[in-house]
Amino acid sequence: MLTAEKIMSLALATAGLEDVPEDSGIIYDSGKPIKKAMFGVDMEAAELLIAKELGYDAVITHHPKGGSPMVNLYKVMENQIERMVQAGVPINRAQKALEERKGEVERASHVGNFDRAVSAARALNMTFIGIHTPADIIAEKTVQEHLNRSLRRNPKAKLKDVLEVLRKLPEYAKVPAGPVIRVGSEESYAGKVWVTMAGGTGGGKEVAKAYFEAGVGTLVVMHMPENVIKAVKEQNIGNVVVAGHMSSDSVGINRIIAALESKGLEITRMSGVISPD
Repeated sequence: MLTAEKIMSLALATAGLEDVPEDSGIIYDSGKPIKKAMFGVDMEAAELLIAKELGYDAVITHHPKGGSPMVNLYKVMENQIERMVQAGVPINRAQKALEERKGEVERASHVGNFDRAVSAARALNMTFIGIHTPADIIAEKTVQEHLNRSLRRNPKAKLKDVLEVLRKLPEYAKVPAGPVIRVGSEESYAGKVWVTMAGGTGGGKEVAKAYFEAGVGTLVVMHMPENVIKAVKEQNIGNVVVAGHMSSDSVGINRIIAALESKGLEITRMSGVISPD
């Protein structure tokens, strides 16, 4: 049996992190030992009630659904600066590119109902844990390494090749909303393929532009809103492949689930988590 603290520690270790990111944490701890848990992308009051009715000990949500992790989501966006620098974006340019979108996310989070799901967890005395950035870091690294290995002998890879490679990962293989091209065409040369999936949420049009100006040819992302897609098309300097939101989240979540199951925890996948089997 595990504790909430041990579950969080295992998630951090799997992601190679030492400290709990601001968008993750133990949202409510019943103090009871945990033998069975539900893990989903979006877990709220309804899922907490289902878990209680079915005899589970804990609910783990990927997206921050309450408390400090929800309010402080914008703070982990700073991690995108390091990722941009790794791609060749000057650090001052990266910081400036991120500012507008970071402010938007802070304002949106500030007005949200941060107590809705938390109060349900308290009423049900159900341990409620949020694991967001650790899973996203794992997904970003896993997908980048997979693409690097698969495309390294193909310097003239096209976007159709990127899609084919992505679909070799089980989470992308058979889903209703899998990898798609949002900017470019199947015959567009991919150039330098760069995965950006961590850092809270998308950085917006200025971040995309900074990547392309630094030499990235194709961004592979979890999701991208319509206004950013439109702006990138108008910039006309790079391609975008949207790998799929639930699929990409599942890549990281499944690695954490494997680590938890290795310690004897029984996990039920819920709410968007795609089984790798």
